[in-house]
Amino acid sequence: MTTTPNAPHQTNVTARLSTLDRFLPVWIGLAMAVGLILGRAIPGLGNALAAIELDGVSLPIALGLLVMMYPVLAKVRYDRLDTVTHDRRMLVSSLVLNWLVGPLLMFTLAWLMLPDLPEYRTGLIIVGLARCIAMVIIWNDLACGDREAAAVLVALNSVFQVLAFAALGWFYLSVLPGWLGLPQTDLEVSPWQIAKSVLIFLGVPLIAGYLSRRLGEKHWGRAAYENRFLPVIGPWALYGLLFTIVVLFALQGQQVTGHPLDVARIALPLLVYFVIMWGLSYLLGRALGMSYERTTTLAFTAAGNNFELAIAVAIGTFGVTSGQALAGVVGPLIEVPVLVGLVYVSLWLRKRCPHADDVR
Repeated sequence: MTTTPNAPHQTNVTARLSTLDRFLPVWIGLAMAVGLILGRAIPGLGNALAAIELDGVSLPIALGLLVMMYPVLAKVRYDRLDTVTHDRRMLVSSLVLNWLVGPLLMFTLAWLMLPDLPEYRTGLIIVGLARCIAMVIIWNDLACGDREAAAVLVALNSVFQVLAFAALGWFYLSVLPGWLGLPQTDLEVSPWQIAKSVLIFLGVPLIAGYLSRRLGEKHWGRAAYENRFLPVIGPWALYGLLFTIVVLFALQGQQVTGHPLDVARIALPLLVYFVIMWGLSYLLGRALGMSYERTTTLAFTAAGNNFELAIAVAIGTFGVTSGQALAGVVGPLIEVPVLVGLVYVSLWLRKRCPHADDVR
């Protein structure tokens, strides 16, 4: 995001956005449309893109996500992370929201809204288990959240993801349905598959961002690094986001447009999920007395999901043409426009909430 770092809180945020930022919904809408059109108009494009992979990781999507995350993580002031790690209210709240509230909410919505569609229901539950990672970094930055807090929370929840994903999948697909007298499903997922997703989509850009900050400040000084280097790489976060959206929609264009009613059924619980998770997290942050910046970070890291992991697990377990995989695919297609809308809700709330004492 290209807002001026030291502008006062009272300044109208939207007025300070670059042209790229100000028309973000337009660019995202165009990227979605271009991806769908390419996927439908060019036979075999989706299969060709899907074939560009390494050890099950889609290289085009990986490239887009890495380009998207690097500029944001290069902005993080890593010498200030201790101010976040000492905020136990935020850390505990994030863990509770991500690992207790989020999966349970998705489980409930999936069973309430898709009782007759077991494959889609299972796919949604898997989406609910794949917690925040890549895109929440940029949503948080666009909404002027706390960058340092976002980096810490994403890293913290990524560690929990490696440790807890398989166990929670077993609980929500087999144990809990059994207790409730509902049909059960088995989920086989390798801990390495989860760790690989975390290492690629968080580890690589995080290391690159950290090294850029350390070496850049050492060579140029902090002022020059933030005033000269960061504005140059900043727009690439949105370029990476738009590229990822085009590739994602091109990959799944045939599948999405070929099953419009199914997509609509899957989309409804996802829409409700994202809005409830974001709103509940925002209210919790305010109730705990957090600043706007940290409340916003808490909300987006709780509402966002690791769609790459969810899709990979669904395809690896149930097959690329399965209903579970389609549900995983629809996840980010709904998440992107909904969380873009919530970015603007956050910016509207920004004038009405207390801010951190330190200026970003």
